[in-house]
This record gives sequence, C-alpha cells and structure tokens, in this order.
Amino acid sequence: MANDSITKTLTVAVLLCIVCSVLVSTAAVKLKPLQVKNKALFTKKNILQAAGLMEEGNKDADVDQLFQKIQVKIVDLASGEFDDNINAEKYNQKAAAKDPARSIQISGDQDLAKIKHRAMKAPVYLVQEDGELQTIILPIHGKGLWGTMYAFLALEGDANTVKGYTFYDHGETPGLGGEVENRLWKQQWIGKKIFDKDWNLVVQVLKGKVNLKKPEAIHQADGLSGATLTTVGVNNLMQYWLSENGFGKFLVRIRNQGGGNG
Repeated sequence: MANDSITKTLTVAVLLCIVCSVLVSTAAVKLKPLQVKNKALFTKKNILQAAGLMEEGNKDADVDQLFQKIQVKIVDLASGEFDDNINAEKYNQKAAAKDPARSIQISGDQDLAKIKHRAMKAPVYLVQEDGELQTIILPIHGKGLWGTMYAFLALEGDANTVKGYTFYDHGETPGLGGEVENRLWKQQWIGKKIFDKDWNLVVQVLKGKVNLKKPEAIHQADGLSGATLTTVGVNNLMQYWLSENGFGKFLVRIRNQGGGNG
C-alpha cells in the first residue's frame, strides 16, 4: 500500500479520531465528580453571599463550615407548606421544571418572568438563631435580554426586608445588563421593602434612578443604565417569584407564624 494512498490516510484519520474520543471521554468521566463538587461549592458561595454570611477573605475551605448555619427545606409553592418527603439536599429544581409530572405550565398573562414552566416545589434556605428565623434565601430566575438570569434573594426574618441579592448565572452584556453583578448595584437593595404596610407586593426596579426623597423609595431600586431590557427582566422576575404564583404563599405562612410586620 502506498504511503500516500487515500485508504491509508483515512485509516490514520479514523484511528486518530477514535484515540482522541477515548481520551476526551475518559477525561470527562474522571473530571465529572470535580465538576459536580465545584458547582455545589459555587452555589453555596452565592447563597452565603446573599445571606451576608460570606465575607471578603473567606476561602473555599470555609464555605462548608459556614453553610452549616443554613437549613435547606423544600416548599410546595401551591400551598406554601414545607414538603419533608423530598430530600432537600438532592432536589434539582431545574430538572423538576422540565418534568411534566413535577411542574406546571404558566399561562401567558401570568408568565411575567418568561420561564414558561415552573417546578411545583422549590428549595428555600433558612438561617435561624436561638429558634428565631433570621434570614430567608429564595432562588429566583427569569429572562433577561439574552437568556435566563438566576439569582438568590435574601430576606430578613420578617419576610419583607431585603438582606442581600446576588445574580450568579446570566448571559447579559458586560458593562450593561451584566451590571447585575456590580457590588454597588447589589448593595442598594439592602433594607428595601418588598411589600407595603398592607402586604401588597410593591417592589419595583425603575428604568432610571430612585428619588430617595419620596416615601416609595423604600420599595424601589435603580435600573441598570443602558440596559432597559435587563432592567425589565429583573423587575418582572421579582414580580413573579414574590407573588402568590411563586413564593408568595410561603412568605404569607412565614409572616403568620411569627414574621415581623414589615
């Protein structure tokens, strides 16, 4: 067989492809546990940051220890009650949202967050001290300009006052919609009230700046400069997840069982 024959060239190419495929597959299998571990660590970090428990200078080694302060529970969103029959540590909300048996389809007029389907159950993360509920961390998500934005919103034990807010996964434009990660933009949320004194959902992300002289400023946050659609997306996902279609019934239950008066 000639060294430059088509058959020999194709044989070498096929063998090379097989070897490369085996190497890539082997690497993927071996790296999978590390990837899972890193993803879990990343999620815990963002939950701790939203709750104000992850301080600058904390190392990865501190995360698991700090996370021991957090209790993970599964909530039935239709009733607002805890579902202790589900293993909270293993529950995957994203997977449940894609399963027709474990999710609901959201009608067009109610789908403010533009997510189309929602899992029937969702995890919540609670921090308690001396038997008192201190912090409630809610996983929320919705469409931005380029894709789905995922965040953790932390509330005080009164189920109304914002304690922290962090977006941990999104595809928004850096310097524009990507400013949802900006430290200053996130800090402005601390102390904001989600509901008014009659427990109406009034939180709002403006398209401009908040006028701090107006009484309604306590319920408002600055929009993202030059990123109108991302701003609208952030506002809409909050309107959905904090309403009775999302975590609203759960928050009512928390207030009725001893939450603050806002």
